[in-house]
Amino acid sequence: MKPERAFIAERALAQHDPVLLRPGPSVGDLVPALARMSERMARTLRGALSPLLGGSEPQINPMKPMQTDFADFCSEIPRLAANSLFHIGSAPFMVTIEGENVLRLLDRAFGGPGDTPSSLPKEFTLSAELLIERVEQIIAACLALALGGSTGGAIRAVRRESAYANLQAMPDSTQVAGLTFNVNEQGRMPWGISLAFPIETLAQVFAHGETTTRPPRPPRGPNSPTQAPFSELPIEVTAVLVDMALPLATISTLEVGQILSVPIARSVPLIVGGKPCAHGSIGALDDRVAIQISQLS
Repeated sequence: MKPERAFIAERALAQHDPVLLRPGPSVGDLVPALARMSERMARTLRGALSPLLGGSEPQINPMKPMQTDFADFCSEIPRLAANSLFHIGSAPFMVTIEGENVLRLLDRAFGGPGDTPSSLPKEFTLSAELLIERVEQIIAACLALALGGSTGGAIRAVRRESAYANLQAMPDSTQVAGLTFNVNEQGRMPWGISLAFPIETLAQVFAHGETTTRPPRPPRGPNSPTQAPFSELPIEVTAVLVDMALPLATISTLEVGQILSVPIARSVPLIVGGKPCAHGSIGALDDRVAIQISQLS
């Protein structure tokens, strides 16, 4: 049966954005994208880890990501390690740090040289757990910055185990990209932070391409003289004990052994850069001449 008239559309047909229809990144694109992201993350890790390392920035060297399965990635994880399951949104990935390295960091945090006990414990102490939690926060923040802040604060640690088998992060056959950051400090043993990203997680992270825009820098205020890099800068300070005027005739007739009467002021100025910055009174401390500050200029 033929219609008596032609059909006429009431409104224009939908026009889909080509961006929505384009295919997602291939596996061959994901691992190089992770490598480029690791370079950005390494730069943020340097400053973020420095408070845990005595204030000095370490050298962070990201290794080339390697595609493997999760079982192979875990094959070199020791019996005691800080194994943390993270989520980016709902997509998982795992971070692991050898337990011996965690205990070295813990010893340094309590003022020690960074030694480990002769035999490693079976579980981490509460203080070690708190340190691991701090490292987890650093990794989440640095990864978010490396991804351009596009995750919207959705990166978080959801579970932690000292034995990776108890973590049950993902099936052994899961295809992952393994990424390791080597942390090098002068005069100390290097240590590493290893991450395992499932390929499906990377596909979600880089689904819309890489975000390379840097987050806005906080506004700069005046630098404090009590903070680096100025806090350790040596400044010459001069204490003027005697400042007197002598006639030229007296100076021209000076002889060895001659005694000059010099009036020492009660308030001695301290000169920095040719300008007085403080005044003080002369005294003694541990058999040395000392100045007690009485006034700031």
